This record gives sequence, C-alpha cells and structure tokens, in this order.
Amino acid sequence: MHEGNYSTYMMASRSHTLYIGVTGDLLRRVFDHKWREHDGFTARYNCDRLVWFESHLDVDRAIAREKELKGWRRAKKIALIETANPTWVDLSRDWYDLEPADYSRALDRMNS
Repeated sequence: MHEGNYSTYMMASRSHTLYIGVTGDLLRRVFDHKWREHDGFTARYNCDRLVWFESHLDVDRAIAREKELKGWRRAKKIALIETANPTWVDLSRDWYDLEPADYSRALDRMNS
C-alpha cells in the first residue's frame, strides 16, 4: 500500500452546488477545477471554490472518506462545511497568482 499525502475535498459553486473528490495533489486538482481543465461536473456546474478539505496519509482512507461523504444527505455535508468554514470562503483563494475571474476581468479591460 502506497503512503503519502492525499486529500478528500469539497468544491462548491456560488449557488452551493457541491462536488466531492479525492486527490494526491490538492493544489493541482483545485487549479484544474478553477480553470476547467477537464469537462465534467465541476466545469458544467461551475464548482470552482474549495470550501472544505482534510488530509490523509493513506489513499485507502481518503477514498473511504470520499465514499462516506457522498453517502451523506446534503444537510449533513453543509453542516460539515459550515463547522470549519461558515461563510463558504474559497480556502484556495491565496494559492495562485491569478484566478480565472481576475483573468477574465483583465481581458475585458484590454479589449475595451
């Protein structure tokens, strides 16, 4: 069994649509969600804000936690998020030099 640093995480849209995932590289995976690097649920529903995550040393534990959370009712997921992040702030807001929204605004200014 491979050991390392794995994360179970939740992304949300502005309207609080939730996505739950697991990754071995949270920084890269959140970047992929923000910049819509892959077609899928998070791109379709604009889940671009990291609202909750936890780390695991064991990949099997991270996957088990993901499955557990996916089995929860929505209200329980929201309660978990709001325990640690009551205002649903994007926990990755300071991780990158440029956010997609910043890039779009800069392009709009250049084209004006």
